[in-house]
Amino acid sequence: MSDKKTKYPLIIIGTGPAGLMASVYASRYKIEHLMIGEFLGGMIIGAHKIGNFPAEKEISGIELITRMKEQVDSLGVTMVHNKVADIKKEGQDFKITTQNGKEFQAEAILLANGTENRKLNLPNEDDFLGKGVSYCATCDAMFFRDKIVVVVGGSDSANMASLYLADVAKKVYQIYRGDNLKGEVLRIEKIKNNSKIEVIYNTEVMALVGDGKLEKVILSNSYNGQDELVVDGMFVEIGTIPQGELAEALSVEVDEKKYIKVGTDQKTNQEGVWAAGDITTGSNNFHQVITACSEGAIAAESIFKFLQNK
Repeated sequence: MSDKKTKYPLIIIGTGPAGLMASVYASRYKIEHLMIGEFLGGMIIGAHKIGNFPAEKEISGIELITRMKEQVDSLGVTMVHNKVADIKKEGQDFKITTQNGKEFQAEAILLANGTENRKLNLPNEDDFLGKGVSYCATCDAMFFRDKIVVVVGGSDSANMASLYLADVAKKVYQIYRGDNLKGEVLRIEKIKNNSKIEVIYNTEVMALVGDGKLEKVILSNSYNGQDELVVDGMFVEIGTIPQGELAEALSVEVDEKKYIKVGTDQKTNQEGVWAAGDITTGSNNFHQVITACSEGAIAAESIFKFLQNK
């Protein structure tokens, strides 16, 4: 397809698993469509090892998303690598403007733009970004070889980060405000049996200290007689929040946590707008790669019926 084309029956916003699988199904339904996404893969890029995806005993997030992208490319789909800056309804169609000023029109929209990392919201957290503070263990672990690091969080993403970092770091402290780790039992057992990982429960990080780079984290509770830990890095893994600006622009209904409300067909409350993946309330709020793929496929089938009826 020509990259000069500006009007499509369908535009998919988001290039993670939900968007890519929706594209595959849209192609099989012969729906001419465009994909727009700032970063390929979304949150899955940070997954060191995925062991619960069909036909894959173990695969990295980067490798899985690369394969999915190759599948989409083989179908001749046009992909624009940019952020959507604005979206609005114009008559029966939608007008989409990217950050670099390009404009596109579509009869149907699929919001598959996912979530972003939740921050601790400490006063100087952004100052230490790239200087000891990270939100992606897979991306930055190698900068902390044989060093002391902290992982903040107690669910699957934090547990994965701790195990991955334990392969390269000298010591991993996992700080969690609850009394027990949550998530896959197998991962939790591995953490408990790893001599490099020490879990500090019922504790939060209250402040970050350092001169030009992170040097200490201040704890809410004393640990081994100290209210601080001397560290080289901190990985924040406390969940994600939906990227809801586009949903808000389209007056799409969301729940109290800003996740887009969808029906079993992935439709939103707005005519011509569907949503799929981690940004939705679908799949019983079970945010996994496989459920994102499922929602993308279901959305494409529903959109196909909508366009046929039009």
